[in-house]
Amino acid sequence: MIVGIDEVGRGCLAGPVIAAAVILKSPIEGLTDSKKLSPKKRKYFSEEIMENSIFAIGLANNHEIDEMNILQASLLAMQRSFENLNVEPKKILVDGTHVFSTSIKIESIVGGDNLVPSISAASIVAKVYRDKLMMEYSKEFPRYGFEKHKGYPTKFHKEMIAKYGSTKIHRQTFKGVN
Repeated sequence: MIVGIDEVGRGCLAGPVIAAAVILKSPIEGLTDSKKLSPKKRKYFSEEIMENSIFAIGLANNHEIDEMNILQASLLAMQRSFENLNVEPKKILVDGTHVFSTSIKIESIVGGDNLVPSISAASIVAKVYRDKLMMEYSKEFPRYGFEKHKGYPTKFHKEMIAKYGSTKIHRQTFKGVN
């Protein structure tokens, strides 16, 4: 059993970084990096993945990101997603160049979200989960447009921070927030 892990939200100014760990029970045709899929396709694949896999989510919130830095927080979110699985795989495949500490064999794969179906699946599940979370935050903080940009540093988002200040979900150590 191999688990693929990926994270989303590293470049955002607000909200947590989210990671997903996915063990596919059977192949799913058409999986690729979540950034290459439309929101409609991501939603479709996310539902398909959740029905045909063992998966778990992990996150590091904006306070943890500010406390330790985005790389360490991303690794923490990945580790948490792995620890939240209800099974123990034989090997972990992580998208990128960095890995978290574990006693299980772990390998980083640059571009893994395009190359390894379980990592692609993890990127999709994490992205859909984070987007839903940011939609919820848009109800709490309607001025900021989280429903559109999901916390990424768009011109509009930066203008709203300049006009209204940061919220409790903003990453205080990120350029553009303070």
